[in-house]
Amino acid sequence: MDWEWWMEFMKGMLKPVAALVVVLMAVLLSYFQKLGLEREMMYAISRAFLQLCAIGFILQFIFNQTNSLWIVLAYLFMVSVAGYTAGQRAKHVPRGMYVAGGSILAGTAVTMLLLVILNVFPFTPRYIIPVAGMMVGNAMTTTGVTMKRLRDDIKVQMNLVETSLALGATPRQATLQQVKRALVIALSPVIDNAKTVGLISLPGAMTGMIMGGASPLEAIQLQIVVMNMLLGASVVSCIISTYLSWPSFFTKTYQLETKVFASE
Repeated sequence: MDWEWWMEFMKGMLKPVAALVVVLMAVLLSYFQKLGLEREMMYAISRAFLQLCAIGFILQFIFNQTNSLWIVLAYLFMVSVAGYTAGQRAKHVPRGMYVAGGSILAGTAVTMLLLVILNVFPFTPRYIIPVAGMMVGNAMTTTGVTMKRLRDDIKVQMNLVETSLALGATPRQATLQQVKRALVIALSPVIDNAKTVGLISLPGAMTGMIMGGASPLEAIQLQIVVMNMLLGASVVSCIISTYLSWPSFFTKTYQLETKVFASE
């Protein structure tokens, strides 16, 4: 074991530990306001601390490897966790975890492939894993919202959808407005964030580069790439999730699958 490296790591952890005073302030406020969130806050921050420490050691190991298989394995792990999380948000959508996972995989893989082909990022762990993490995390949120909103909207407007089906519309035609509404709602935060980036707050990638010593001009170049890839991956993932969700909402005879909309 490299004791010098280990001591340097422990020394670097002093600042993150010192920053826990901010969490303590939040816990005290929750206690005095009787919000009942103290235990959940402590659990969340403890879990985040342990997860980040663990992933730090894992990434340190992967970055020192030359086999590209480690990149693929890390990416698939992130997609699996994201698919499960998004599926939990849209838990009333049949096979929601698989739909979300497949959508996130397709959307982020296509986006990442284009970035590599265009030589925006080299295919190395140090670049691909952080980039993939940002895309997968963003696509996870938007995909989960899309699936949940689509199912809920169809349930609310079942009579309208059934009338359209009775008049000869296909399932896609009968639910076109619900699909559009779900996509608009899910993607609006991403689009709004792109509109206001740099005006309200400095995004994480840009802030990290500036704090790491890079010039602001170098930081904005990376941030522009990040915003583009987040938007692209989110749009592709959300649209694919609607196509994969559709069959679950209808029977083979083009009628609404009432069991899907019976539970809450």
